[in-house]
Amino acid sequence: MSEPLQQTLSEGVLTLTLNRPAKRNALDAELIECLHAALDRADTDPAVRVVALRGAGKDFCSGADLAELLASADRSPADNERDALRLGELFVRIRALPRPVVAVVHGRALAGGAGLATACDIVLAARGAQFGYPEIQRGFVPAMVLAVLRRLAGERAAFDLVATGRLVGADEARTLGLVTTVVDEAELGSAAATLLATLTSRSPTALALTKQLFYELDGLGFSDGIGLAARINAHARTTRDFRESLATFLAR
Repeated sequence: MSEPLQQTLSEGVLTLTLNRPAKRNALDAELIECLHAALDRADTDPAVRVVALRGAGKDFCSGADLAELLASADRSPADNERDALRLGELFVRIRALPRPVVAVVHGRALAGGAGLATACDIVLAARGAQFGYPEIQRGFVPAMVLAVLRRLAGERAAFDLVATGRLVGADEARTLGLVTTVVDEAELGSAAATLLATLTSRSPTALALTKQLFYELDGLGFSDGIGLAARINAHARTTRDFRESLATFLAR
């Protein structure tokens, strides 16, 4: 059997490919644990500068494995809460990871799959891609995805998406704040390569500190945010990347 998650490391980019194409890369317990292990690697391996997340086959990810989800109806609420948290913890881990994580989306990104994509720092999507939260159509609650969706799309748009379960194209998803950049399908590979190369060329410490500040500002008041920014600013001035980069620039 093939691995549910393929990993390749090349020129600083750790590419994680969801590899259950026959199931539209549905997220089962095994795949979720593989993603956790891959993020552990990305966090500790100094050769990893950027993480790219892709899907094999026609779709990025269809969300939770429905057979596994149906079987969970007979389990205890405590067991199901633990399972749900493992998916939610992926979203938290992606934001806490001191490397940029880029989702490269084609086909459909649905339910937990949409949550996984939009939890990434940058979302590059093919124009034909679709995003949606159809859990309500299955008598289910789009619970784990809402922490991400509500922050990105705002109250009105987020509620519309989860209450109707409708799908949106990549251009509308970009307007809603779910997607960073939309490109034609034929350009997705080259656009991703250019973006990833740009990110790997940047200072890893500056990127890590920028990402830390970006997400830690969430929920802080203005004054507290300025205080946090000042502490990050002060720390950034002590890093080797800062010293070397600025000295090189001034020597031109």
